[in-house]
Amino acid sequence: MKLTVIGCSGSFPGPDSPASCYLVEAPFENRTFRILLDLGNGAFGALQRHIDPGQIDAVLISHLHADHCFDMAGLFVVSKYHPDGTYPVIPVLAPAGAGEFLATAYGSNDGCSMTEQFDFRPWVDGASMTLGPFTITSALVDHPVESYAMRVGCEDGVLVYSGDTGPTDALVDLAMDADLFLCEASFLESGTNPPNLHLTGAEAGDIATRAGAARLLVTHIPAWTSREAVAADVASTWAGAVELVSTDDTFEL
Repeated sequence: MKLTVIGCSGSFPGPDSPASCYLVEAPFENRTFRILLDLGNGAFGALQRHIDPGQIDAVLISHLHADHCFDMAGLFVVSKYHPDGTYPVIPVLAPAGAGEFLATAYGSNDGCSMTEQFDFRPWVDGASMTLGPFTITSALVDHPVESYAMRVGCEDGVLVYSGDTGPTDALVDLAMDADLFLCEASFLESGTNPPNLHLTGAEAGDIATRAGAARLLVTHIPAWTSREAVAADVASTWAGAVELVSTDDTFEL
């Protein structure tokens, strides 16, 4: 399994990174199977430095905030109007109502045109499903809108992605013994932070510690937040291997 960071800026695209998007690849039936974890604003352009959009096998959307899903509009345009032909329909795992929401964001008049290119499948809390070589398990986490963390496993190992969340035991359970734990840390311990929204670096480290994760990858740091301060927060609760990810970083299992 290979993870490539396409975008990792928290809440909005920053000067050095698009918003959230992660490419996950693994061998499957004599080819490479590719899924995206989120496709936030600014990420679709950066993605094309790594793969042709026609190579996307599925998209997993954690929640329907702009920084995690709005570049689905760009993928829709390319998949429908590419001069070499329309793409096959792409499975999209997302919160219920994602098709209508994204069609409205795109500007569709009928509210459902994105179903021409995307097979929207709603997340079910705690359920597992198979896509190519991957077994994917979801967990409802703590955010103002319906938001899911994802456990992506294959024969090479397990990657867990937090999506956006406040502290929750559901994420600890999902991340148990993960080889890679890709976890958001949008807040600082020194700040006055609203509840039920995001994690601090210390909270991300605590969840990784309690879950027994092998490696912590910290992401979703907003452009206005000091990465050094986040790293210091993480170090207060986590003693294992850790990296604050950047665009174009790759990690392999």
